[in-house]
Amino acid sequence: MAAPLLSYEQLGLIQGSGWLFRGLDLHIGARDRLALIGRNGAGKTTLLKLIAGKIEADEGKRSIVAGTNVVMLEQDPDVSGFATLRDFTISGAGTPPAHEIEAIADQLGIDLGRDAATASGGERRRAAICRALASEPDILLLDEPTNHLDIGAISWLEDWLNRFSGAFVVISHDRTFLTRLTRSTLWLDRGNLRRNEVGFGGFEAWMEKVYAEEARAADKLDAKLKIEAHWLERGVTARRKRNQGRLAKLWEMRTERAAMIGPQGAAKLAMASDGSKTKTVFAAEHAGKSFDGRTIIKDFTLRIQRGDRIGIVGGNGAGKSTLLKLLTGEIEPDSGMITRSRTLDSIVIDQQRSLLAPEKTVRDVLTEGGDWIDVRGVRKHIQGYLKEFLFEPSLTEAKVGTLSGGERTRLLLAREFARQSNLLVLDEPTNDLDLETLDLLQEVIADYDGTVLIVSHDRDFLDRTVTLTLGLDGSGRIDIIVGGYADWEAKRRPINASAKKAGPKADAPIAPLPPKAAKLSYKDQRDFDLLPGRIEEIEKAIARDEAALGDADLYAKNPKRFAELSGAIEKARAEKDAAEERWLELAEMLEQLSVQN
Repeated sequence: MAAPLLSYEQLGLIQGSGWLFRGLDLHIGARDRLALIGRNGAGKTTLLKLIAGKIEADEGKRSIVAGTNVVMLEQDPDVSGFATLRDFTISGAGTPPAHEIEAIADQLGIDLGRDAATASGGERRRAAICRALASEPDILLLDEPTNHLDIGAISWLEDWLNRFSGAFVVISHDRTFLTRLTRSTLWLDRGNLRRNEVGFGGFEAWMEKVYAEEARAADKLDAKLKIEAHWLERGVTARRKRNQGRLAKLWEMRTERAAMIGPQGAAKLAMASDGSKTKTVFAAEHAGKSFDGRTIIKDFTLRIQRGDRIGIVGGNGAGKSTLLKLLTGEIEPDSGMITRSRTLDSIVIDQQRSLLAPEKTVRDVLTEGGDWIDVRGVRKHIQGYLKEFLFEPSLTEAKVGTLSGGERTRLLLAREFARQSNLLVLDEPTNDLDLETLDLLQEVIADYDGTVLIVSHDRDFLDRTVTLTLGLDGSGRIDIIVGGYADWEAKRRPINASAKKAGPKADAPIAPLPPKAAKLSYKDQRDFDLLPGRIEEIEKAIARDEAALGDADLYAKNPKRFAELSGAIEKARAEKDAAEERWLELAEMLEQLSVQN
């Protein structure tokens, strides 16, 4: 094995009143492609800054091969003090060659003459990428590099990193980006740093194995450690089961939606007279919109039903925001028409998470200083509700200003999802989120009763959440595809056959279920048909019993009833998990039979 370019031995850093981590060993080789994974607050960004030499460790030895150029792309580039973005890119030690910066800027589509003070987040990020890549790094450190980038820019960056001859370490919430590029994983967990020579695609399996081993080891320790390890293992297993159930439900919804639409990509929705009009949220008929003589949307026809999860994708300037505004009524079409349900009650979660006042406490934001919160008609204690959004109960008195970006987003989700609504609008919801919060957001969307509109560049997130994708290519035409981003990409692939591939093939995309195969046994076919209804019944029963448990005085008034309800909920959840796993197995069998046929 070749000697590493950079090493840390027994690395330790004090943060606040204690050690953030201690005793870490880290080695980066000349061609390493490392994903750095860890829960929010674990210290991932801090570790990158230590590797870059931007901050000093409290203990440990740093070794680096002479002449090694370490370059860091920070999550929030600071362009203050510069007149233009070009001034920013040529600043600092080891100024990159101007022609290299301009070449990269041209490929990323950014005007470096832009006033730095008024540049958007995406423009600042592109300028920082220009400076970092043109600096000829031997080790490149990337902190959320895809934030504020559109799909075209992300694909370009993937292609550049695939050709890159040096090493890189990347923190990202973009699962597709990590899966395509990384070959090894660094996992920062509870103050420890583990390394495995497998890319991000194998991370979850490795994580489950580690937690299972910890649970077995805890059997030899005291009860407290047993409980903690059991919670870890149970939490990971439960999440996997929820993911399976969520994907099963998504496949079913896509199958139903495919039956309502003709050939994939057609803009005309079959208008059956089966009562679906009562479920219509938006109905677009040959809608068109232009600005300054340029056609942004043309001849758009689609009926969006209650319960649809709609993904809106395309490059910057393709018309995503225009389409969203047309649907929600912020603007009206120039031609055709768009009608909307008169009973719409929407939640809008956009990129302006700073609207949460930093001086307020978590309790103030959720309950205006109280202990109880009404969650869509069910009264819940604030501490229990916070747990549902991955918060420690002790954070009720924390100031919003002390929370991380991911924590602020979770708090915003907790506040907004407490109220009744039937339309959820998410504008770039995944920016600045950690993987844990992304999982939570996917669960919230899956459980949401209303219609969801999502504008996002996160391909994996779209594949896991949406039933229909509206793809814009900038020509004004809108592709209407059953499924997620991968399905839209597959549809466009023949059109772009001559284009250069962005990178190695990602994990298999989620696809709509095939038509029901005749080779299933009678019992299997019956289970496949009936289980979704049974799962829905169980979910309603669980919700009913949980609502009854929401009575704060129930335990004191009737402890027997409290115990009965708790037992019934636990039994129902076990039955729901089993039903979801059975349905998923049958769905996979159908897919296999379809391939064989």
